[in-house]
Amino acid sequence: MSNSQAKSRMVIGMPVSLFWGYIAVALFMAGDGFEQSFLAHYIHHDLGVAEDKGSLIFSIYGLTAAISSWLSGVFAETFGAKRIMVIGVIMWIVLHAAFMQFGIVPQNYYAIFIFYGLRGFAYPLFFYGFFYWVVKETPDNQLASAVGWIWSMFTIGYGIIGYGIPYFFVEKMGAEFTLWQALIWASAGAAITIFFLKTPPENKTEVQHTVKPSLGERMSDIVSDLTLVFRSRDLAIALVIRAICNFSLFGVLTVVLPNFMTANDGGQFTLHQWQLISIFIYPLQPFSNVLWGIIGDRIGWLKQMRWAGFVGCGTATILLYYIPTLFPGNIYASIAAMLFFALTITSFVPMGAIFPMLAPERKGAAVSIQNLGGGLSQFLGNALVSVIYFIGFGNYGVFIIYGLLYYFAAILTYFIRLKQPGIDYKMT
Repeated sequence: MSNSQAKSRMVIGMPVSLFWGYIAVALFMAGDGFEQSFLAHYIHHDLGVAEDKGSLIFSIYGLTAAISSWLSGVFAETFGAKRIMVIGVIMWIVLHAAFMQFGIVPQNYYAIFIFYGLRGFAYPLFFYGFFYWVVKETPDNQLASAVGWIWSMFTIGYGIIGYGIPYFFVEKMGAEFTLWQALIWASAGAAITIFFLKTPPENKTEVQHTVKPSLGERMSDIVSDLTLVFRSRDLAIALVIRAICNFSLFGVLTVVLPNFMTANDGGQFTLHQWQLISIFIYPLQPFSNVLWGIIGDRIGWLKQMRWAGFVGCGTATILLYYIPTLFPGNIYASIAAMLFFALTITSFVPMGAIFPMLAPERKGAAVSIQNLGGGLSQFLGNALVSVIYFIGFGNYGVFIIYGLLYYFAAILTYFIRLKQPGIDYKMT
């Protein structure tokens, strides 16, 4: 069977055979995103944990997510994407229940630290396992568009549902009740994955005619794939910029803004007002993710990420400090800043296409490196906040340093050697 025959039929850039996987991603990531707008605030104000100590919880979560992200693509290639997704979602459900029962309910900081940290292993197996599956089923010249759909479903779940429902529940029903609801959404994603998401028939046939490698051969391949980044200059640079691209999404938006926006020397909003503002980062993204994917396939992936992404997002990050400071209590000004941030950060969509194109013969390994970058983005995005707080730079230092890191990444894009649509060849 030829490689072209193995590719799925595409509709507006989405592999049709994986439609239910996109739905499962939206539902599962909704559950995973429930705590993002208020957990940092809850830990600090309700549990009385200092901001720097509270940020350690998110740092350990980011570390475990980074490790799991690194392994997920190679594991999906070796053991099957659906199997890895099912393991990930079941692990998430069990660990979230433990996080609630032993951490949130008795308000035990150490149990929250342990179980929330362990939960970080779960979601990358599910999300990035599916990410690899999409890369495998998509023609190269439509990768950015297909990846755009993934991030759109991620945004609908993690952002719109994950931020929207807590906005209505936290104030009336409390943080604890709201966090329990996450299990319902994650379980719905699990059910769709198990019962509706099918391995494409051609892949089943392909497997039947392929000699299965021994466990030793599999482990050798896994080790080789996981060390590929050390043998490729372009993949190493791409890993650095992949890590930086979501620093503000995880560090600023999740760890800093819930407290900064509700502080007297910050935005001077109530928690409920901040939750309303935070919702506006996501409604634009399902459309802009797909749009940026289509645009990137036509004008060049790196050019788009350099200017709209790194320069744009660096500027947006700095504005997230200055707008609430200059216009405290002005909801409309802060919403405008959020919308600008949303528009710029979604322009990184082609990142998921760059890695497999840098190592087309080892796509599973390339996707794992891309996933590692996503995990490092979460870990370093959170951990760097703790470091900046520790050395005494405070909130102002976080926004400025993160903005400068985005500008640095824009320069690094000039050093990646890559053939890309819109520049080296045209879309078909």
